[in-house]
Amino acid sequence: MSQAQLQAARAGTIELGERSVNRLGFGAMRITGRGIWGEPRDPDEARRVLQRAVELGVELIDTAHSYGPEVSERLIGEALHPYPDELVIATKSGLRRSGPDAWESDARPETIRRDVERSLTLLRTERLDLLQLHRVDPNVPIEESLGTMVELRAEGKVDMIGVSNVSVGELERARAVTDIVSVQNRYSLGDRGSESVLEVCEREGIAFMPWFPLGAGSLTQARALEEVAAAHEATAAQVAIAWLLQRSPAMLPIPGTSSVAHLEENVAAAGLELSDAEFERLAG
Repeated sequence: MSQAQLQAARAGTIELGERSVNRLGFGAMRITGRGIWGEPRDPDEARRVLQRAVELGVELIDTAHSYGPEVSERLIGEALHPYPDELVIATKSGLRRSGPDAWESDARPETIRRDVERSLTLLRTERLDLLQLHRVDPNVPIEESLGTMVELRAEGKVDMIGVSNVSVGELERARAVTDIVSVQNRYSLGDRGSESVLEVCEREGIAFMPWFPLGAGSLTQARALEEVAAAHEATAAQVAIAWLLQRSPAMLPIPGTSSVAHLEENVAAAGLELSDAEFERLAG
């Protein structure tokens, strides 16, 4: 295996339930059309991105039934099936789409069951590695939504269960229903509103997947990001990813892109080490 293929492994590994994966994943939201709706502009490039991610050592690909909808899952199945043994495909249910950039909560049991059946078909698998509740539905108790996922696991259609976009209280309610192996919340250098949730994940051995991981934050942070990047002959995005990896051993960044070149840049961040002074300066 070439040095390039080992790039993602340079981030180290993290436990995801009983699985172990390299601690830099890939988010497959942006391989769809504009507004995360419909087909991508270049489907062949989207499939190349997925294949290249695996070549670079990515062992977790995160998607959702609502990405497209169905488009991201279908492209993953087309590009990567049969899947390598080490690859974990994570998908989500709990959001309904009515158009580009439109997201509506729907975590009713019947919706989750319908989504899972379609996800299994699109991903060309008999069991989903990781099923995540995309968002808590204000009209459906989280216990009811997750209870359906537990039933699906008992039926052999789901292996592991995670949650997304949750508060500490919601995470604790989820953990009272079943083992939660992952949390996916918005978090970045410039947006640390989920700090308390991350702390729970660190304490309880739960993988934390930050979405929108490249937010720069304030102008001061953005300036520091650019200066640290210049010192390392890296991009600002690479430094932002490296900062997340150093922020916590529970962190499992999943930066996404629709470009092979951009993917390779992101994965190369696994080998970027910031000094303590650089880390603290960026933290602000």
